[in-house]
Amino acid sequence: MENARYCKESLAVKTSLVLPPDTNSFGTMFGGKLMAYIDDIAAIAAMRHARKLVVTASSDSVDFISPIKEGQSVCLEAFVTSTGRTSMEVFVKVIGEDIPSGERKICAISFLTFVALDEKGHPTEVPKVIPESEEEIHLHETAKERLEIRKNRRKVSERQAKRIGAE
Repeated sequence: MENARYCKESLAVKTSLVLPPDTNSFGTMFGGKLMAYIDDIAAIAAMRHARKLVVTASSDSVDFISPIKEGQSVCLEAFVTSTGRTSMEVFVKVIGEDIPSGERKICAISFLTFVALDEKGHPTEVPKVIPESEEEIHLHETAKERLEIRKNRRKVSERQAKRIGAE
């Protein structure tokens, strides 16, 4: 295992046009479609960092800040911000662009966690991450706060699952 990789080495970018089948009755992009794009691009970033297959362990949230309208482009940028022993936090920024005017704005942000797997499907160690840019450093430094929130949320979810059962 390599000791560390730069955040930029995991950078993954996806750009698409928002077409009529991608939209709801308000003419804006379906949230579920955008969530699928987020999980997809985040997984690619995690695999680039680990150079292993990965599974999604959690999606902290998807904060929809501004709608993306039919005819606009949607660009997703994802990179690994922090790592544990076998896990990686991935940040995804979603940018909507009105192509004729050139106006761009952040429409959503999300943090997801992935676990790297070995050939037998067992969790395996991942390289540490080295932040360089101001954005990368900020996200890396604030990752511990998000990790604590994630751990607490998981405990609540586990208690709820026991309480409501599978029946």
